[in-house]
Amino acid sequence: MTRRDLLSTLAALGAGALAGCRQAEAAGRGLGTLGLPAEHWRDKVAAAAWAVLFEEDTERPHSSPLNREKRKGTYVCAACYQPLFSADTKYESGTGWPSFWKPLDGAVDTKRDFLLIIPRTEYHCRRCGGHQGHVFDDGPQPTGLRYCNNGLALRFVPEGEPLPELRS
Repeated sequence: MTRRDLLSTLAALGAGALAGCRQAEAAGRGLGTLGLPAEHWRDKVAAAAWAVLFEEDTERPHSSPLNREKRKGTYVCAACYQPLFSADTKYESGTGWPSFWKPLDGAVDTKRDFLLIIPRTEYHCRRCGGHQGHVFDDGPQPTGLRYCNNGLALRFVPEGEPLPELRS
């Protein structure tokens, strides 16, 4: 076997293993603290939102009307309605996605994401496990963090309106 053949074989094996890991990981997505699989949420949200929440798709930048939302209120998970962010922590990051400098206490969990080879920190709704976005260390004070969120993964509830009842 030539060196080129060996490297090609190793690359193919690595790609196959990575694809298998991604499929296994996707099958377990959506568990959160509710313990419900991703499929449970499929008929509760639009197809594009489900793809973001449970297949880690990403919406096009500057496509979410939530980018222009300036009212006081609460941003909740589009799947289970868990409150995730206060509008008081939203800011214009210039990235094209709704951005926040701090989630509500106990609202999200994080994990390492190697999808783009470079490690990133993914965050998701603690309750349903739906993918929200990634957190970066280039945000404003007081935290210095930027929670870059897919607008399709959120629902905005203006101040004064009741929060929707949590879904199971």
